[in-house]
Amino acid sequence: MPKNIFSRVQSRSLTRHHKIAMAGVATLGAAAIGFSAVPSGASTTTTTEAAQPAAVAFSTEQIKDVRASVTDQLAGASVKAEQIAAKKKAEAAAAAKKKAAAEAAKKKAAAERQAKEAASRAAKRAEAKKAAQKSYPNNLDGWIRESLDIMKKHGIPGSYEGIKRNIIRESSGNPRAINNWDINAINGIPSKGLLQVIPPTFKHWHVPGTSWDIYDPVANITAACNYAADKYGSMDNVDSAY
Repeated sequence: MPKNIFSRVQSRSLTRHHKIAMAGVATLGAAAIGFSAVPSGASTTTTTEAAQPAAVAFSTEQIKDVRASVTDQLAGASVKAEQIAAKKKAEAAAAAKKKAAAEAAKKKAAAERQAKEAASRAAKRAEAKKAAQKSYPNNLDGWIRESLDIMKKHGIPGSYEGIKRNIIRESSGNPRAINNWDINAINGIPSKGLLQVIPPTFKHWHVPGTSWDIYDPVANITAACNYAADKYGSMDNVDSAY
C-alpha cells in the first residue's frame, strides 16, 4: 500500500511540472509568433525606443569639485615641498654652524698650542741667556767689573781706576774689613766692607739686584758708588774718607 501512495504522489508531481513547462513553452511561442507577424513596413517604434540608451546628465558642480580637489592636492604638495626645503635649509644651517664651531675650536686649540710653544721657546731662551750670562772671577778685579756692569744699568757713574783706588785706600781690598776706632765706631755704626760704608748709608743707597749683605763685595761697591755719585758726582772724585 505505501508503494501505491508514493506512485500517486510522484504522478501528481510530474503532472504539475509538466503543466508549468508547457505553459512556458506556449508563452514563448506566442511571443515569437507575434514578433514574426509584424509586417516589414510596419513601425517598430516600441522596439526602437526600448533599444535607445538613457540620456546621461552632466553636472558642472561635479567638475568644479574635482578641479578644487586637484588644486587642494597641488597646494598641499607645494606646502609639503616647502616644508621639506625649509627642513633641508635648517639642517644645512645647523651643519654649517657646527662646522664653523669646530673650525673655531680648532683655531683656538692651534692658537693655544702656538702660545704654549712660544712661551716654551721664550723660557728656553731665557734659560740659555741666563746660562750664558757674563761670569766674573771671585777676586777684586771681578768684583769691580761686575759692579761697573750693574752701575751702568742703573746710570751710576764711576770708573775702574777710581773704584780700585778708593778700595785700596779704604780696605786694602779686604771685603771683611771693619773700622772699630773712628767716630762711626764710637757711635756704634762702624764702617764695613771694601769701601768702608756704614750700615745706614748702605741701606739707604743699596742698589736693586745686589745682596743686602754689607760685606758682599759687589753690593758694597755699588752702594758706595751710588752714594758718592749723589754727594761728589762720582767715586772718581773721592780722594779721601767720604
